[in-house]
Amino acid sequence: MSLVDHIRELRTRLGISALAIAVCMVVVWFLWVPLFDFLKQPYCDTGAGAEADCELFAISVFDQIRVRLRVAAIGGIVLAAPVWLYQVGAFITPALHRQERKYAAGFLAASLVLFAIGTTFAYLTISQGLDFLLRIGGDGITTITSVHAYLNFVTLCLLAFGFAFEFPVVVTFLNMVGIFPVATMKRWRRGMYLAIFIASAIITPSQDPFTFMIMAIPICGLYELCILLARLRERAARRRRATDPVAGLADDETSTLDPQPSSLDEDVPSGAGAGGPRGT
Repeated sequence: MSLVDHIRELRTRLGISALAIAVCMVVVWFLWVPLFDFLKQPYCDTGAGAEADCELFAISVFDQIRVRLRVAAIGGIVLAAPVWLYQVGAFITPALHRQERKYAAGFLAASLVLFAIGTTFAYLTISQGLDFLLRIGGDGITTITSVHAYLNFVTLCLLAFGFAFEFPVVVTFLNMVGIFPVATMKRWRRGMYLAIFIASAIITPSQDPFTFMIMAIPICGLYELCILLARLRERAARRRRATDPVAGLADDETSTLDPQPSSLDEDVPSGAGAGGPRGT
């Protein structure tokens, strides 16, 4: 395809993705009440939320419309994810080699699953960190929780946990391309743990000790899982290379040829040649 054809295809796929997101935003807009109740539930589970009868407050005139538009946009992007992810994959996949296409599908599936696990984990634990923030000042302080500030906090927590749980995908990719072998992963274990805790403290919206610990500990466990999987993969690769020297070659790599010519007798079928039957 020419450059103009690629640009046209990209424009078409971006248009389809934008249309799907817009349609899903409209759907989320009309499903606002159950979605808002779902997002508000972590606040209701806190002691401060129970004392306030699970009510959030709009401080500004524009808070309600801004919150509803923001939730509709985020919900539309998430709901339309199968469509725009397919469009991205369909645009990129033709440029990949056969082995790369196989790995791309696996990485995409793993990314979606880990993102869903991260957001689910955040939703189930966010009430603990929120309760810590709302009650740390003691009984003499009553917090008037703004609906805008609260939903900002919740959405940022969900996105932060979702993207943080993509860390194993990056580590596995670096291992598969040979940049981060198992020996290096094991040698850098302590430094990696420290980096994970520091990064978790930075990217969590509240930076409270409970929330970033809840994020960092599972990621450390996922790092150990990456080491285990990489060890098994490298062991299997060594076995394949021992039995088949061209098993690990990419599509654009040339295999080594045996410079020693084979004997012609090896290719002669049985019953033919010098001792074979003669024509009648």
